[in-house]
Amino acid sequence: MVIRAIAFQRFEWFGLLLLAVLLPVFAHADTLRVLSWPGYADADLVKTFEARTGSQVSVTYIDSDEALWERINRNQGQDFDVFAVNTAELQRYIRAALVGPIDTAKVPNTAKQLPRFRQLDRISGLVQQGQVFGVPYTYAEMGLIYDRQQIKAPPSSVTALWDPQYRGKVLLYNGSSHNFTLAAQSLGNNRPFQLTASQWPAAVDRLIALRRNALGFYTQPQESVNLFQQKRAALMLANYGSQQLQLLKAAGVDAGYVIPKEGALAWLDTWAITRLSKNTALAHTWVNYLLGPAPSQALVERQGLANTLAEPPYLQPKDRIVWLEPVEDSDRRQQLWERILSGDRASRVLAP
Repeated sequence: MVIRAIAFQRFEWFGLLLLAVLLPVFAHADTLRVLSWPGYADADLVKTFEARTGSQVSVTYIDSDEALWERINRNQGQDFDVFAVNTAELQRYIRAALVGPIDTAKVPNTAKQLPRFRQLDRISGLVQQGQVFGVPYTYAEMGLIYDRQQIKAPPSSVTALWDPQYRGKVLLYNGSSHNFTLAAQSLGNNRPFQLTASQWPAAVDRLIALRRNALGFYTQPQESVNLFQQKRAALMLANYGSQQLQLLKAAGVDAGYVIPKEGALAWLDTWAITRLSKNTALAHTWVNYLLGPAPSQALVERQGLANTLAEPPYLQPKDRIVWLEPVEDSDRRQQLWERILSGDRASRVLAP
């Protein structure tokens, strides 16, 4: 009896040990780790996906391109399976071997997308050496939002952000790459994503002047709405475009929205899969699910964003869109922007 009891205890101990070893494996098989922008993975949409797949989804949110890069680059992408990134930023992840190829055959809902989003080889940066690294999901243009009570005539140019009459009344997005591109655009640079050595000083001076006009900086859409209301902003660079306009109107703000004559910078966000993803099959299923009619329509109705299945209702044929491109040196833009925010003068900002 004693021998049998000891044997049973050993078997029980071995079983518990085996279960402890296998549980993480099972968890990895059923869990999808998503890094997302706000509004891309609403709780009810996640719940539906979990019910359909029998999986669990862990969503982490970010609010800037810099934060996205830091989270994915921190551990070679091993902390996430799938993430949302714009086409211009995607190039960094491809160069750093942080993303893996996507098998579009496992994303059949791409057949429902508008033709221009199905032609992946015509979208800069998505296809390299015959492999697809991103599937288009949503996009928005960075127009100008203004308070109709304070500004009677709609602004027509991005240079309105520098207008002295709006000093202390301009709300800006806290993003280094976008702001340097904006500065170059306002200076008439035909290649605002690729600053040359001689163009950096003027761009820095331009952003220092813009900082003087700022009443504050935001990163997230709802944060911008709160600041716009609380601080009575007159003008805002809308990094999230029509999404922010929808939120402001829902909050009761009499806001107008225009596409500047220089053209609105615009981002196209894609879903990408990390190279070291622990569940690439479920990641493909996630991308396919979000391209379905219900999640795509939720982008329009809830977020005011465009989806890739239908034309957006708020853009006109005359509106000019300038799609984001990879910049010449994202690290340098970030370092200089931090110095500008700190209040340094141009000579100190550009100092090594």
